[in-house]
Amino acid sequence: MPTPTNPRDAMPAAAGRSVTAGPLLDIRNLTVRFRRNGRINTAVADLSYTLNAGETLALVGESGSGKSVSALALTRLLPPSAQVTGAVILHGVDLLRLSQPALRAVRGGQIAMVFQEPMSALNPVLTIGEQIIEAIRTHRPVTRAVARKQAASLLDDVGIADAKRRLNDYQHHLSGGMRQRAMIAIALSCDPQVLIADEPTTALDVTIQVQILALIRSLQVERGLAVLLITHDLGVAAETADRAAVMYAGRIVETAPTPRLLSSPLMPYTRGLLASVPQAGGGGRLQAIPGQGPDPFARPHGCAFGPRCVSFEPRCDAAMPPLEPVADGHGVRCRRWRTLATAIGPTVRASSTGAAQRPTVTHDPLLDMEAVSKSYPLGRRHPFAKRPTLRALDSVSLSIARGEALGLVGESGSGKTTLGRVLLRLIQPTSGTVRFDGIDMRGLSGRALRSLRRRLQPIFQDPLDSLNPRRTVAQTIGEAMVIHGLAGRRERRDRIADLLGQVGLSPDHMHLYPHEFSGGQRQRIGIARALAGGPDLLVADEPVSALDISVQAQIVNLLGDLRSRLGLTLLLISHDLSVVEHMCDRVAVLYLGRIVEVLPANALRAAAHPYTQALVSAAPALDLKARRARIVLAGEVPSASAPPSGCAFRTRCPIAAAICAEQVPPLRAYASGRFAACHLRTQPDSAPQTRGARA
Repeated sequence: MPTPTNPRDAMPAAAGRSVTAGPLLDIRNLTVRFRRNGRINTAVADLSYTLNAGETLALVGESGSGKSVSALALTRLLPPSAQVTGAVILHGVDLLRLSQPALRAVRGGQIAMVFQEPMSALNPVLTIGEQIIEAIRTHRPVTRAVARKQAASLLDDVGIADAKRRLNDYQHHLSGGMRQRAMIAIALSCDPQVLIADEPTTALDVTIQVQILALIRSLQVERGLAVLLITHDLGVAAETADRAAVMYAGRIVETAPTPRLLSSPLMPYTRGLLASVPQAGGGGRLQAIPGQGPDPFARPHGCAFGPRCVSFEPRCDAAMPPLEPVADGHGVRCRRWRTLATAIGPTVRASSTGAAQRPTVTHDPLLDMEAVSKSYPLGRRHPFAKRPTLRALDSVSLSIARGEALGLVGESGSGKTTLGRVLLRLIQPTSGTVRFDGIDMRGLSGRALRSLRRRLQPIFQDPLDSLNPRRTVAQTIGEAMVIHGLAGRRERRDRIADLLGQVGLSPDHMHLYPHEFSGGQRQRIGIARALAGGPDLLVADEPVSALDISVQAQIVNLLGDLRSRLGLTLLLISHDLSVVEHMCDRVAVLYLGRIVEVLPANALRAAAHPYTQALVSAAPALDLKARRARIVLAGEVPSASAPPSGCAFRTRCPIAAAICAEQVPPLRAYASGRFAACHLRTQPDSAPQTRGARA
């Protein structure tokens, strides 16, 4: 069984690793340019840093800052149209000057890369074993039998059970965490000295993220790897990196040992990123960085961050400031760093001030679920055999009060999105009742259902996929008004302009198409579309997970403002506990289709259920002193088509007992306003409620 561990045991602390003297990798004045239609985009400009054996360097910054482009340039994986200058020195050899045959020996053999999305990086028509064997035999003169044996050993090293059998699996047979482990196995197949990890945990649950980061750290200690970690998650950088370099508009704007960078940032951009991160116990508005990065084809002559910086002065626009040394290992690209080092207050231009007031939460339930289950039949029907089913939701009972923000959390496969679709009546529950404003939604159809759906609106995770690329913003937002007959053509135009203003966009944007906007702007359009019908309840499914931290803060503030101004009720589906804690009044925790705990959001870090405790402990934290003992869960969520007997969490629970395999624990109150489904952790202050009781 997994046991609670200290974070420094799960992921060995950066300070505890030995780092050899002298750089293993030396990047000198790396510049990458792309030419399009006669214009030049300088994606990376004059980038210089070193990486030592056994060290982890984190490159952090917003999308478009040049992190991934600079990493791809190291091994010349950019397209031929890229103009790359500078030097990439590995063992005294400039990789940018190598011939293609010599470069192929370096790729994989000395430098390996773990890509952000394993589903795209792995070959879907080759087994995992074939892909590892191919990597081994490309760089080593071994037989296929020897390579297969080594491949099985690598899968075992990265924590994939039954490695010999898994060699024959294709990528679609593996979960997200296992696919990422398989990619790491391929990257390590030829014992590289440098590992480039490009957002290796972005698409993973926090529990799987902990496992992957712990795996990279343990392999780094065993093999002396130098790791270049590319991430936009400052918490991940805080927990894994010895040094961090902050990139903006293709340049490093601040670099320092990670603890120093987090405790004493000097560059306004770095301080803005840190202020954008929701913190435990925080509230009100986040100090979001307004606007977005500069046009890559028209970089400012002076400081690129100037248009977004509250400390901007005319001299900042005179010329690009140099990366000035401040202290041992600490450099900053800012002309005013000495003044800002002692300044108190914001360093970015806030769009508005003050804390957003949350709407009044009543005791009157707007939405009420009672014993809702959703099952899907699997496979072909056999006349003499019982058809297997996948149980996505299992007797879920829950209420959401008017004006309340309820957070729904849990790992992938727990049933969060299914529950949201059931509430929106996009799918019918197999059993149970869903009432919205006292109306039973089961029997509704046609015009009655359409009228009710106007009051329940979704906000989707990926705005680019959810917006019709052939419709303008005006057509997208105005569609709901047309369907529900809410306004005439002239009134509709005024209403669209008003909605765009409410979400922080200009009315001039209404004639543009989705591809002409940034990710954050597209999400604002999605929110405006959701508001077009005048809803009472918003179901937001991972609305900020695909966004940069600075843009995420803008959207979090926007949703808070809209809740306050319009009195909206919100169901927030997310795996980011810091966002849930910041935005929500209560939190419901799902595991394998069952609610295992419901509690106030401000009590999340005092949860009773072992699963909730594991989720909380797995969340990366910026504050090194505030980190809790980490609970590393073994394995992944069991299959919903064959759930364990008794408590579904018992196969991964650190305190499971015999009773957990025999009986399903009821959801019962263990304190005022707190409910948990655990045989061992709840001390009810009232009579136990029946299984599926409404919280």
